[in-house]
Parts: sequence; structure tokens; C-alpha cells
Amino acid sequence: MSLTPLQQEIAISTVIVLVLFQALLGLFSLMTYVERRVLAFMQFRLGPNRTGPFGILQPVADGIKLFFKEEVTPEGANRWLFVAAPAISVVTAFLAVAVVPYGGTVTIGGRPILLQVSDLDVGVLFLFAVSSLGVYGLVTAGWAANNKYTLIGGLRSSAQMFSYELALGLSFVTLIMVAGSFRIRDIVDSQAGWVWYWNGVRQLPAFLVFLVASTAEVNRTPFDLPEAETELVAGFHTEYSSMRFALLQMAEYINMITASAVGANLFLGGWHFGIPGVPDSPLWFVGKTIAFLFFFIWLRGTLPRFRYDQLMHFGWKVLVPLAMLWIFVAAVIMVVRHS
Repeated sequence: MSLTPLQQEIAISTVIVLVLFQALLGLFSLMTYVERRVLAFMQFRLGPNRTGPFGILQPVADGIKLFFKEEVTPEGANRWLFVAAPAISVVTAFLAVAVVPYGGTVTIGGRPILLQVSDLDVGVLFLFAVSSLGVYGLVTAGWAANNKYTLIGGLRSSAQMFSYELALGLSFVTLIMVAGSFRIRDIVDSQAGWVWYWNGVRQLPAFLVFLVASTAEVNRTPFDLPEAETELVAGFHTEYSSMRFALLQMAEYINMITASAVGANLFLGGWHFGIPGVPDSPLWFVGKTIAFLFFFIWLRGTLPRFRYDQLMHFGWKVLVPLAMLWIFVAAVIMVVRHS
């Protein structure tokens, strides 16, 4: 029995979603291992090396440990919201990946298939909408636990994301101006050709703003104030244990992978190699995403954590004005070129 065009579309979309979901779960487990090993190398430590060859089975051991640990709900906590918070964080983290392309078009059975879950015309706006919802999971986790340290961590997270999401959005404005579209695939295609066509080169100020703001958005060092162990024990997830804690950690790593994939697409040419004549390939996209992930790990092993007042000062008085200034400069350059 042959499938109708609609059934074919549903089947293809389902397969892409399942493959991407499994890939993200695998990357989450792999990143917990890779980060430990890379940080151990940078800090002259051994890192995980006991469970399996070279410690490669350490993520499996961690999963088994977290699965069998006791689930603890603090007395006085709002039980429903306490349980819902990790789910909110994970769902929004996976939703954001839906509009991120990871390659051009492949032909299977004479049918062209986009390497993307959903090719929205407003892909950039969808990213902002979903990422802004992600903060609800952290704030809910901090408030529902009935703990002053978790509450402070949740409030810090909301203030930090609001501040740096503004700068992050401003860093995308000039990319949209150049490409003339909110569609992520169009922004990637606007960088085809030589390396200096990449937005990371020709729009370096916006790229620098993106690097800083995206690091703050995913709560990575030196912007991990919502989880500051020396001040808040463990921040918004202090009272979480077992698989609920694992879900919060999964959301953080998936967000980091998403930020890396978005950076590779919007600033480093996506699946375009950067030299005319070299064929496009998802491998180039994967390599650029890995470079971004290494950058996040490198920061954690290099920089100390900011004070909270330094964090807010840098976001509002340095990053946002820099992003707005570059929008003005880029607009003037575009007007001059087209006049």
C-alpha cells in the first residue's frame, strides 16, 4: 500500500524527530564524560578512568546511580510545581532544537528531504520564544522547593536570562538585516562562499556579543550565578535528587548543544565549508558545533565566576550598548553600500 503525500510527510518528520531526540540524549551522556576529561586535562588531573576503558562508561554508571537514588521532596514544597519544573526545562530545551537546521537537502528515493525538523519562516523568533519559556522551569524549581537558597537561585536565573537575552536578540538583528529573513536556513545561505562571508568574520562585534550572551543564557561559567555553590549551596536545584536532578542537568546540556548549533549556523556558515568548490556537508556543521562546545568547556576550566553585581553591570552597561551600537553601524554601512 502506497502512502499519501501527507502520510509520507508525517512519517519522514517522525523519523527525523526520533533520530534527533536519540542523538541529543547520546550527546548529553557523551558531554558529561567529555567535559570531565577535558577539564581534567586542563587542570592536570586524571578525570574519570575507572568505569570502562578510559572511563568511557562513567555516564552509564551515573545514570544507574541517579535512577536508583531516592526521590526527595522537601516538606512544605509545592509538590506539583516541584515535579513539573524539571519537565518544563527539558521540554523547552528539546523544542528549541526543532528549528535548527543541521545540513542542506538529501535525496532519498527521489524525494528531497531537509535535514531539519521544522523549517519555519520565523525560525529566529521561535528560538527566542522557546528559550524565554525555559526560564520558567528554573524559577519554578527555585520557588516550589520552599528554600531561600533555591529561591535566590531562581530569581538570579530570571534576572540573568532577561538581561542577557536582550543582548542575544540584538546580536541577531544585523544577521537578519543582511539575510533579509528570519529563516535560519536563509541566514546560513547568506554566508555561502569564502570564509570572510561568515557572519563571525564580517560581523565580529555581533559574534562577540553572541558568545558572551549565549554563555550567560545557558548558565555556564563564568555566568553560573544561579548555581553558585559557594553562595547558594547549589542554587535552584539544591533540593532536587535522583532523576529530577538528572532532568535539570539534561536541560542545561541540551541548551548548551542548541546554543552551539545556533552559533555554528548563524555565525560560522553552518554546513558551508568556507572555500568555494568544497561540497557542503553536515560534517562541517558538526565540526563547528563541536568547536563551540569546546569553547564552553574551555571557559569553565579557565575563568572564575563573576560577582552578581559584575554580571548585571556587564550585561546592561557593556553588552547591550555594544550590540545597539553595532546595529547602528551596520545599518549605516548597508545604506552607504546600497546608495
